[in-house]
Amino acid sequence: MSPSPAQILKDHNLRVTNCRKAVLDTFSEKQSALSHADLEETLKKSYDRVTIYRTLKTFLESDLIHKVLDDSGATKYALCGHHEHGTHSHDHDHVHFKCEVCGKTKCIEEASLPKISLPKGYVNKEMSLLVTGVCDECN
Repeated sequence: MSPSPAQILKDHNLRVTNCRKAVLDTFSEKQSALSHADLEETLKKSYDRVTIYRTLKTFLESDLIHKVLDDSGATKYALCGHHEHGTHSHDHDHVHFKCEVCGKTKCIEEASLPKISLPKGYVNKEMSLLVTGVCDECN
């Protein structure tokens, strides 16, 4: 059983607020990467765009979410899956899959990225790979 939004926030030493819980609930419900605009559309009746932006920034800094590579040009975010496994060590180097039918982008934690050797002096901070195709729901 997944922890509640309040428990996830407590586990990351974050203050529990209604907006933070609502953003976590939205990520859990949608089960895909979301942009600020996606969250704003869903939560606009309760929270303004600045509050949602600050929540995303806090979540990024606390390793609750990560940025997702997407070919749409919009910055999208995905909920990190490490809280489901009871650990805060999460590897952001993984595959993202974008469905050409429904447009959803999802993290594929089960697929591993190839090892890349960089030239001397280069430092790898994060890697991502976007695979496009048809997801299991649309297939």
